Amino acid sequence: MARARPKGRPDVEEGEKKTSLVDDAYAAMRAAIRDASFAPGYQASEQEIALRLGMSRTPVHEAAIRLQEDGLVRVLPRKGILILALAPDDVREIYDVIIGIEGRAAELVAALPDAERLAAARVLGAHTDAMANAHKSGDLPVWGEADGAFHAALIEHARNGRMSRIIQAVNDQSHRARMLTLNLRRGLDASIIEHRKIIKAVRAGKPAEALEAARLHRIRARDELLPILNSYGLKHL
Repeated sequence: MARARPKGRPDVEEGEKKTSLVDDAYAAMRAAIRDASFAPGYQASEQEIALRLGMSRTPVHEAAIRLQEDGLVRVLPRKGILILALAPDDVREIYDVIIGIEGRAAELVAALPDAERLAAARVLGAHTDAMANAHKSGDLPVWGEADGAFHAALIEHARNGRMSRIIQAVNDQSHRARMLTLNLRRGLDASIIEHRKIIKAVRAGKPAEALEAARLHRIRARDELLPILNSYGLKHL
């Protein structure tokens, strides 16, 4: 006779369920901050945010603590959760980090073995094609999402866990700044051209060229964005 399989421990199952709910709340809140559904300066109680997300309050509370560590929110005792805004100096600091890390990431990707390097180039190319199609149709939100996906893929294919963890929060912040200023920017076609230069260097297996192309791309984006913030008097993003 077959022996009955023992049931899982209730405390373990409960812990796994709780972790999953917190992860879901973290992902939902992070996405809402990235696309500015939760706008900079927005403040609400944990219960209100939970209702907006269709979740319960406890996982939202724990997710907010993680997001505070990422620098995206501030948890205010008895006052709720504040979505942190970015000042122009914050944006400048963010780009300082991104310029250094993404340049190195491109260098690492271009140094991968042939099969892995070419696979990475195909992924980067697909995101860039999506940007080009969105630019042609005038769909700025889709352009912004494809742009963000390109940069996320560049970091992912570099295969450096510490690099990924460091860049995540600043990428979320830079993405939000990018999305909030898309209607004011004029260099969207330049980004597509610059992405293709990075891809070309990766495909050819030229790490130094990939590093330089990635650095110049982010430097140009920074030098375009900061004057926009100043000229329009945008002190908070």
